[in-house]
Amino acid sequence: MLRRKRRLLLQRRKPINAPSGDPDDAARGILIANSRGGRYTIPAKRLYPFQWNWDSCFSALGWSTFDEARAWEELRTLFAHQWPGGMVPHIIFHERHDTYFPGPDVWRLKQEVPTSGITQPPVAASVARFIYERAKDREMARDMLARLLPRIFLYHHWYHHQRDPGKTGLVAIYHPWESGRDNSPEWDAALAAVPADKVTPYKRRDIDHVLAEHRPSQDDYNRYMALVELFRSHDYDHGAIYPLTPFRMADAGVNFMLMRANRDLLWLLEETGSADGAARAEIAKWIARQEEAFESLWDENAGAYCSLDLVAGRNTGIATSGSFLSLYAGAARGGRAERVAGTVERWISESKFSVPTIVPSDVLFDRMRYWRGPIWAIMNFMVATGLRESGYYAALQRIGEDTAVLIRTNGFQEYFDPLSGAGLGGADFSWTAAMWLFWAREFGR
Repeated sequence: MLRRKRRLLLQRRKPINAPSGDPDDAARGILIANSRGGRYTIPAKRLYPFQWNWDSCFSALGWSTFDEARAWEELRTLFAHQWPGGMVPHIIFHERHDTYFPGPDVWRLKQEVPTSGITQPPVAASVARFIYERAKDREMARDMLARLLPRIFLYHHWYHHQRDPGKTGLVAIYHPWESGRDNSPEWDAALAAVPADKVTPYKRRDIDHVLAEHRPSQDDYNRYMALVELFRSHDYDHGAIYPLTPFRMADAGVNFMLMRANRDLLWLLEETGSADGAARAEIAKWIARQEEAFESLWDENAGAYCSLDLVAGRNTGIATSGSFLSLYAGAARGGRAERVAGTVERWISESKFSVPTIVPSDVLFDRMRYWRGPIWAIMNFMVATGLRESGYYAALQRIGEDTAVLIRTNGFQEYFDPLSGAGLGGADFSWTAAMWLFWAREFGR
């Protein structure tokens, strides 16, 4: 029975758009097939049948290469479901589906269009800038920015006030899902402190669609659900939850993405002349606080910035691909930038394909399990962007070429085995298709 289930899962994972033929056409076909009502893009059929926050943003980059209006609509739809206080939820449940858990019946939020009660990495401002800088229809781009930028500013304001009430310069995540890197080894110690003995019984749906060895463990999932139940019991009042949650991390990845997004938001506001001096001054203060606070994330042994456990008050000392976003954020300078770039190069030398989630020589490395080893095209894009902007072109070239080879050889998978290159997770994945169209195809000609 177990062998039969595994065989069926492997058959179900076969991409509808195989890597043979024109990958540009295949990538566009995936975005079109995963589009819903011309308004938003699901990450993958059955496995992720709703709109996800950062998935949607990266999908917009792919749309921008052949349909700019549809790219802007992706962002507009996402921010149409922003909470009054500024938070943009990590899932928007536009329709009902029974192939995903936890759905709206678990989150229990009373909204016309239900959402989850937590957020995801704030990449919207950076995506908006990427699209704007390449836009052919400048008038449409400026019109859409006029609508989006006040909402994006409110989102960043929410992060800096609700998730950093002490104005330390480090924003907190309350749940591993908010990092986007659900089961990263960075969270192991903190997640172990989350009591899960009273979690309401539930049935996972992810392992109905992909192999269990590619996904977070059952113990991880029990603790994920314990946190959801805690937040629900406090009506998702993020300010009240801050001192109560047993999981409160200054995630290096999220903080670097937010710094990059702050810089891009400030640039967009100045470029379009759509903000007063007070808003620009506030963003500048956020960035200044971040620059000072990020020193506490540096780990000399790791040669990188690592996440900080705000409950235990200690640095995890675990470098991941999220650590390398310090270059993407412009946070690593001088000798630190050189060290980070050197660490990236060392990781590349240890892996057949780059960039693995954690270095293969680490005892915590798992080549197939989600964010504990595999390669993700979106992370490669951001890491490579930071390397390019910092002048480290050899590592940038290797990452771009590896990403192109992985996609051309194994299709538009959710993620890839860094040692064999095999495609893992969901097939016909929207953000992998988007990364090909927006970035990786430059290296695959």
